[in-house]
Formats: sequence, structure tokens, C-alpha cells
Amino acid sequence: MTAPDRQDFRTEVRDWCAAHVPTTWRSEQTGVSDETFVAFQKAWFAELHAAGYAVPHWPAEWGGGMSVADQVVLYQELAAHDAPRLVLPFVSIHHAASTLFAAGTDEQRRRHLPAICDGEIWCQGFSEPGAGSDMAALSTTARKVGDSYVVNGQKLWASGAAHADWCLLLARTDPDAPKRRGISYFLLDMRTPGVEVRPIRQATGESHFCEIFLSDVVIPAENLVGPENEGWRVAQETLGAERGMTMLELAERLGHAGFPWLVDLCGRAGADGTRPLDDAVVADRLACLETELTGLRALCAAFVADDNPGPADASIVKLYYSELLQRMTDFGADVAGLGGQTALRKPMSSGWESGSWVLDFIGSWEWTIPGGTSEIQRTIIGERGLGLPREPQAAK
Repeated sequence: MTAPDRQDFRTEVRDWCAAHVPTTWRSEQTGVSDETFVAFQKAWFAELHAAGYAVPHWPAEWGGGMSVADQVVLYQELAAHDAPRLVLPFVSIHHAASTLFAAGTDEQRRRHLPAICDGEIWCQGFSEPGAGSDMAALSTTARKVGDSYVVNGQKLWASGAAHADWCLLLARTDPDAPKRRGISYFLLDMRTPGVEVRPIRQATGESHFCEIFLSDVVIPAENLVGPENEGWRVAQETLGAERGMTMLELAERLGHAGFPWLVDLCGRAGADGTRPLDDAVVADRLACLETELTGLRALCAAFVADDNPGPADASIVKLYYSELLQRMTDFGADVAGLGGQTALRKPMSSGWESGSWVLDFIGSWEWTIPGGTSEIQRTIIGERGLGLPREPQAAK
């Protein structure tokens, strides 16, 4: 599309946001019950979907088809208007959808993609107590019995599993094969007998992550995604959804919400009339963070516009965002004063930056772990991006 066309679309989104983004959602979503959070998220998703803004990255025949340039504009304007994030449907519209588009059957797509647009919620059952960064070490088993698989095992750190209808599940179907070649990928109905979900209370007081226990859970063979024992390959499609537009959206939110709040925080006068911003060290830190943030936003924009990104580009974006988020929220906790140290609640539909700086800093550590830890991202950058020799333990 031409630049004038994109300006017209920006105006369209800007006008829509002015009319539809609830201005009081942060206060109304702070400290609410799970039921209220779920209802709000589903209602907000439905409103975005009615406008054509909920799944712009999907193919046109499934309700998307928006150009990359317009998707950039959409996420920039949603961030600029401080719109609530789609927290609850995130796995559904990104991970589940990308998996179904890349490896699902026509029947699986017809069954689930319209249901996702109607509010079907998904979670992801990949990590286990002994298989986090080394996900291929998973031990959950799926044994073929007739036209079904019987699954036993445990999954950990499943975001939103307490509210999920379906789960993207990895299980070992060939215990004798090399660990990446004996894994299969399944679609699990969370209402199946033998599925037990236990929320995990986090340091922030939230229970977003969950454990999933699977005891003789029967999954029909029709819910297998891709060939048996090829689940590792399919999982790469799922994990790839954590990059690209999702990172651009997060970067824009950090620029339009997190950083301006930080500047405002430093500009407030304390009881003695002084402001943190008057301190040269504080001003210098803000300038450094703004420079880094400008670089992050440019990096994300370049990444989504590149039709042929480099083998380590996604890792660079993920590493840069997660560690900048950590530095920014850490600084916010430093200058927030006593009030920042005693805030015990944050709005549940916010991004990773909510203005409750200590809680945000604690939560920021999550981003340096899932989807590959910072150490793993650096290894990928070194080996695939810079062509450095593999570490001896990685070569075995």
C-alpha cells in the first residue's frame, strides 16, 4: 500500500480507538477476580474482532489479510491509545493459529479457527519440571491404543491454563528414538477426563502460570498435528509465533506506555519539593533508556518488514526486548519511592509494564526465560548469526 493509504488507515484506527478504548480500564481491572478478568478480556476481544483488528495477521480467508504495513500502524495506535492487551487470547490467536495454518489439517482448521474468533481459549503444554530450556527432554508419554493416544505426564508454566478450553501438547510417542525425533504434537481438549490444572502463585501475587497433570488422558488420533514423531518440527512453528508482530506490539507498548510513565514519575516533586529528574544521573539513565527504546522499535519494525530474516534475527529481537524491559522496570523500581515498593496489585489486562514498578520488575524476569532463556538466545546469535563454533556440550 502507498503511504497515503496507510495514513488513511492510521486515521481510521485512531478514530476507532478514541471511540472504543475504555479510558478507565486500568483502575477497573486492578485487583479484580479471575471471572471479571476473563469476562473483560473476552468482551474486548469481541470488540476488536468486530472491527477487524483482532487477528490481522491471519490469512484473509480466515478473517485477517491485513498488510504488514497496516499491522504496524494498528499496533502503534493501539499502544498510543493505551488499549488493553489481549492477554487471555494470546496463545489462541498466535500460537494455536500459526500451528494450525502451518501443520493442521483442513478439518482441524475448520473446527478451531472460527471457534477462536468466537472466544475459544488455548494454552500451551510444552515445558515440564525436567524439560524447560531443554524442551526436547520432555518425558510426558503418549501411547497409541487403537484410534487414540493415552497420555500421562506433567506440564509446567502453562500460561492461562486455568481458563483454557484447549491445549497445544507435546508428548513422547517413541521413547527409543533420539529425543527430538520421538515427540508428537497434539490438540488436547482440556475437558477430557484425567486433566487436572493447578494454578501456581507467583511472586507478584498473580496465578497466571499453571501446572497440568495428565493421568490416562485419551486424545483421539484425529487431534494429532503433523506426522507422528514429527512434533518437534511442528513446535518450531508454534514458537515462531512469539516473534515478529507480537514483539513489535510489545515494543510499541513499552515506548508509548512504560517510558512516558517513567519520565512522568521522575518529573514528580517529592515532599521536599525536589524531583528525581533534577538529578543528573537520573536524567542520564532516562536518555540511555530512550536511546535503547528507539533502537528496539526500529529493530522490530525492520524485522517484520524483512521477507527473509537472518537465522538469528528473532533471537536478537527477543533478547533485546526482554533485557531492556528488565532494565527499564528496575530503574522504575529505583525511583518510585516508598509508594512503588508497597503497591501490591496491578491491572490484569496491561502489558508487562503497568506502572506498578516493583511488580513489573519482578514480572520482567519471566521474559528472560520462556521461549528460550537469554543464555540460549546468545548461543543462537553466536552460532547461527556470527558463525562461531558450537560449544562442546552442544555438539554431543
